[in-house]
Amino acid sequence: MRFFLILSIVVAAAWAKSYDGYKLYRLHPTSKDQVELLKKIENADKIDFWSHLRFSGQPIDVMVEPTTQDAFTWFLNMQGIKYDIAIDNIERIVEEERMQQMSAPRSASGSISFSKFNRFDEITAYMNKLAADYPNLVQLETIGHTTEGREMKMIQISSNRGARKPIIFVDAGIHAREWLAPAQALYLIKELVENEANRHLLEKVDWHILPVFNPDGYEYSHTTARFWRKTRSNQGPCKGTDANRNFGYHWGEVGTSDSPCSDIFRGPSAFSEPESRAVRDYLLYRRNDIKLYLTFHSYGNYILYPWGFTSALPHDDNELRSLGEKVNRAIVAAGGRTYTVGTSTNVLYGAAGGSDDWAKGVAGVELAYTIELPAGGSGFDPAPSQIFGHVQQTFEGIKEFGKYIASKFA
Repeated sequence: MRFFLILSIVVAAAWAKSYDGYKLYRLHPTSKDQVELLKKIENADKIDFWSHLRFSGQPIDVMVEPTTQDAFTWFLNMQGIKYDIAIDNIERIVEEERMQQMSAPRSASGSISFSKFNRFDEITAYMNKLAADYPNLVQLETIGHTTEGREMKMIQISSNRGARKPIIFVDAGIHAREWLAPAQALYLIKELVENEANRHLLEKVDWHILPVFNPDGYEYSHTTARFWRKTRSNQGPCKGTDANRNFGYHWGEVGTSDSPCSDIFRGPSAFSEPESRAVRDYLLYRRNDIKLYLTFHSYGNYILYPWGFTSALPHDDNELRSLGEKVNRAIVAAGGRTYTVGTSTNVLYGAAGGSDDWAKGVAGVELAYTIELPAGGSGFDPAPSQIFGHVQQTFEGIKEFGKYIASKFA
């Protein structure tokens, strides 16, 4: 058995992108000026900033290809930016993650596991089984198709579809490489549908959940390039668009790029991607019923709310902050790490064209949040063996969103 496992890993590695010799630099800037210098090379080829570029006292993680490491090290030394090497060879970490994924017990057809990161077809099969097993609770809807033709399948969870209750809309996996985000959405689905102890969360609120926003990119990050971020649309010399820069509210402004090869490429136009158009159309279709928008990302331990295009605070900042802090307290009480709560621009960085800004600014969903889940393992995600602990802790915070919407709107 072990021989076949090793053989499978060798075969998979043979055609996947190799990260051999790639290093993860952990930078320790000591001033805002040093962060501003880093921003000037943010979109440089062969340099991939994993952390948000903000002077906050927290380190900044950067993956650098072998051919660029000497120049990058020279730049850091010239600017007096302190650093250490957090991961000496990223391929080793990727291989360890791949081995853990392959050695995890295989899920039975139509089931999922939280000891590994589930593939897209497993996620789809699980939702199909829930729809068959719980017809009074679950309804599936395909809200669109990706560039490569995959279905964007959303699950609607309701104890009484005819009651027209307020809706919490949840999506995950806009950025392909952030595997913990779909895992969190799946755990939310599992707890709402299969755990009768959580039926009270369905009494006054319906939940509409899109567990994988970017199926093409998600699969590509599993099969070919572990740290792929964007969609897989054709964009001239390069592939893909950052779907979280593609929404049509202050599109193309701060924190975006017009270069198709950039990881923060905003696309040739707002809503150029079928994935962002599908979510746009659904939110507009149900705009009178959707009372909270929640999107999962990783990593960083942040609970963010609009705005991302400006440092100005929204008119309901007090409410958004208060609810975010309540969610954080519930996660910490469950054993999770503390989250920083605030507007995207003020606690992270400016980034226009995000889905949460559009949900609030155009669709009129006043309560809109992005949760940046914890890191670990390969950098973006915890090791497969740690998934369950993280999703379980965060679920306790998500319940606070449900209770708040039930008390405010039902």
